[in-house]
Amino acid sequence: MSAAAQDQQVNRRAFAILFGVSAATALGNTGMLSVLPAIGRQIGIPDAMVAAIFSLSALLWAISSPFWAKRSDVRGRKPLILLGLGGFCVSMTLCAFVVSAGLRHFFPPMLVFVLFLLARALFGLFGSAANPATQAYLADRTKREERTQAMATLAGAFGLGTVVGPLLAPLFVLPVVGLAGPMFAFAGLAAVMMWIVHRGLEETTPPITAGEPHARPLARARLAFPSLRRGDSLWRDPRLAPFLLFGFLVATCQTAQTQTLGFLIIDKLGVAPIKAQGFITLAMAAGAVAGLLAQWGLIRMFSMGPRELMRWGVAVAALGNVVVAFAPDYAGVAIGYAVSSLGYGFARPGFTAGASLSVGARDQAGAAGAIAAINGLNVVVAPLFVLLYEAVGWAPFVLNALILVAMLAYALRQAVLSRVSTAEASEEATLAGLERGDEGGV
Repeated sequence: MSAAAQDQQVNRRAFAILFGVSAATALGNTGMLSVLPAIGRQIGIPDAMVAAIFSLSALLWAISSPFWAKRSDVRGRKPLILLGLGGFCVSMTLCAFVVSAGLRHFFPPMLVFVLFLLARALFGLFGSAANPATQAYLADRTKREERTQAMATLAGAFGLGTVVGPLLAPLFVLPVVGLAGPMFAFAGLAAVMMWIVHRGLEETTPPITAGEPHARPLARARLAFPSLRRGDSLWRDPRLAPFLLFGFLVATCQTAQTQTLGFLIIDKLGVAPIKAQGFITLAMAAGAVAGLLAQWGLIRMFSMGPRELMRWGVAVAALGNVVVAFAPDYAGVAIGYAVSSLGYGFARPGFTAGASLSVGARDQAGAAGAIAAINGLNVVVAPLFVLLYEAVGWAPFVLNALILVAMLAYALRQAVLSRVSTAEASEEATLAGLERGDEGGV
């Protein structure tokens, strides 16, 4: 076998493992999310506090993701992927024990909430290492022209996990462990993935090498901007700031809609939480299938780039939120959620790939850490949408639609977002400099 064929085989195996890591994480998170409304109402935790269980974890995720991304430049991607999976496994196991105690009424509901919050926080602190390391590993080994579809396919792993997670979760609601059963199962899956990564994922190239030739460091170019590796604020970096703003608001809308979905379905059906679990599962699975249709089918079929993905994504997601807001019954809610998920399936790989394409090879870990941070930080504000739902049932979905329409206008008018599909990294940096005004000096 030639050296090129061997490299191709190694890359295929590596991508399959990265795909498995992403799918396992998504499977566990969405599987747990699908049973949380029933858990909260059986234990007696208020709805908004159930959504808030993710908040501390999300805040820690946002803070720690850039740190772990930088560490992956030094330690390599593989050790950080293993650390992230280990954090996920330990956190999920502790959450399962806490839920078991709560369902047996060993502790009062507020103590269960606090313990659940702290157990979940371990995922935000250590589980956050895997996401930017996985994205950076992929960026290291793909060329610019391949990266959008590679990122979309990897994003499809999350979509697959969101299909399988809610479908598997009810199968592990067993007599002895009850609603905590899925969490024990997902922790076991994470342990299996740790073994697979340890044995099968190779990392023979230095982390900073990438699938594109090294250009001059951005800090030395004529129209130059400081490298992300020098500790500058990612939120102010003109190459990434538009993607971070767009991504944060889009991810906030998706998280708020998903976390509110279970409560909406329980209330629409008017049945006990445990009896509504199957309907919640079906609705979430329909949404996940729609997301997969976008990421594995339509993106490739129409050769959509980041610019088109962001524009079409927010437009379709806004329409889906309007349908959910005014749906008269369960069927309308499920259809609207599927339409929204189709839109998010376009938008999320759009801004993820766009951010990667807007920086050079040396800054891929920084960009991955920034995207991972906003993907966690948005969860902090989701409980506010649940509170809004408790006050006015249709209000959070109408608010989502308004935010998404605003993001459509932003994607159409903002220079970096409107040129990302066609411009080279240096051109995108130039466009970002025009956005900075007096601060964009050489």
